Amino acid sequence: MQSTSPAIEVQFEPLLAERIDEVLRVEQRAYPHPWSRTNFLDALHAGYQAQMLMADDTVLGYFVAMKGVDEVHLLNITVAPEYQGQGWSRTMLDALAVWARGQSAQWVWLEVRLANARALHVYESYGYLRMGQRKDYYPAGNGLREDAVVMSLRL
Repeated sequence: MQSTSPAIEVQFEPLLAERIDEVLRVEQRAYPHPWSRTNFLDALHAGYQAQMLMADDTVLGYFVAMKGVDEVHLLNITVAPEYQGQGWSRTMLDALAVWARGQSAQWVWLEVRLANARALHVYESYGYLRMGQRKDYYPAGNGLREDAVVMSLRL
């Protein structure tokens, strides 16, 4: 007999200010240079699209995106480290694309660290194309900076 993992029931919920502590705990485990509480609060205050992917009371991941005239800019997408490699980033990219189309966006744009091979692979396998590079875009510690790859997806 084959053993299969039980199905996980997930849902998207709006990322609200009162849930930022939960998101910050994930953010701080996921990145060496995480977003701050202020980054999240500013995004919410600006009215950006911010969604959490939840399994019961567990934050599997989240994304924050900003609507432009005919495009959406993905500002942050994160899967909790213990849930990475299970396809949740694709689930969130699907939700982002559905929302962006509903906003009449033609494109989704993002930046990703040049050294983040795993994320680059996820985006490219989803259909994002490399459009350019931003020099010294991200902090890299010890006063150093890291380049970002600019990517886009035509909707």
